[in-house]
Amino acid sequence: MPDGPAFDLDHTYVHLGLGVRAEPVPDFEWTPAFLARYEAAHAADGDEGRLVCLIRQDATWDSWERHPAGEELVVLVSGRVDLIQEIDGEPQVVALRPGQAVVNPRGVWHTADVHDPGDALFVTPGRGTELRPR
Repeated sequence: MPDGPAFDLDHTYVHLGLGVRAEPVPDFEWTPAFLARYEAAHAADGDEGRLVCLIRQDATWDSWERHPAGEELVVLVSGRVDLIQEIDGEPQVVALRPGQAVVNPRGVWHTADVHDPGDALFVTPGRGTELRPR
């Protein structure tokens, strides 16, 4: 658990689960082993589980991702980013400025071009994320 009642969402993510539960997940790592442990720990939430995180967007993404378990909400907090969704095999560019949001539909491949570094808030399906090289 984080120290004290307040914590930094960029270091301690939050799992939203069944029963309107919000469970801090400290020291989250984007590694296969950590993701497997995370998914196993929250398997009972099924496709309803969500991971909330604040992630620094320093550089253009080097991969595409998609979430077969559900839709993802992305809110740009600061910076300037073009989110690119692959819809029917064609790239669709969504220009994001601070305070703007976009929903990545279930199963849609997406990536991002970062023009001005900043932070983005993600509310992501908690399991099954797939990646492919860009």
